[in-house]
Amino acid sequence: MPLDLNSDLGEGFGPWQMGDDAAMLDIVTSANIACGFHAGDPSIMRRTCALAVEKGVRIGAHVGYRDLAGFGRREITMDPAELRDEVLYQIGSLGAFAKAAGDRVRYVKPHGALYHSAARERRFADAVLAAMLDYDPELALLGPADSELAHAAAAAKVRFVGEGFADRAYTPAGTLAKRGLPGAVLDTDAAVAQAVSIAMSGSARTVDGSGEVAVQAASLCVHGDTPAAVEMARLIRTALDEVGVPVEPFV
Repeated sequence: MPLDLNSDLGEGFGPWQMGDDAAMLDIVTSANIACGFHAGDPSIMRRTCALAVEKGVRIGAHVGYRDLAGFGRREITMDPAELRDEVLYQIGSLGAFAKAAGDRVRYVKPHGALYHSAARERRFADAVLAAMLDYDPELALLGPADSELAHAAAAAKVRFVGEGFADRAYTPAGTLAKRGLPGAVLDTDAAVAQAVSIAMSGSARTVDGSGEVAVQAASLCVHGDTPAAVEMARLIRTALDEVGVPVEPFV
């Protein structure tokens, strides 16, 4: 069964750069592009969309809380109606640059704290889905399987794509281990092994070493800001090829 390989890209701001987007776009099949709220700016959005189209990579809107200082990793309390508007604003902004590059936004993936809060609380998941339906009912949603995001997508009749993480450790509950915990961010060897495990058996080792947890994924993420992210993604793609798992976009 084919597996998509995605990465969070376009996460610089002004003269400050994060990661090597051009190199990652030679490897991944889907690009979650920051929309200016947690990272990114109009010029970065334009360049990243243009590069993605040039390299045949699918464009996704990586929407988050309006939190440049915290990189979108701080949870912000807000009314679901306001969240709906902020998500729609971000999708539309990226959509303009995708259109200018000759393509379109094909899916949405929440970022950071929004990813976790919408996966946990249905009212926030519904707000994300409402924004997607406002913009384009054909958009797909990328997120954790068996979460409120998945349930909201099913209720809205929106295609949902389960996501696994190659470079992040999982808790026994099946959630991502918090970044501050020892072993929460995997090194290259561990990430390659976890990618193959998720692809072949739908499971990953837990961060505490107590066992394995189920990870239902049609797409694997390698964070663009992970140390040695490009080499990690390249080795993951090679390893998937070696075990006979084709790497293809999900949309």
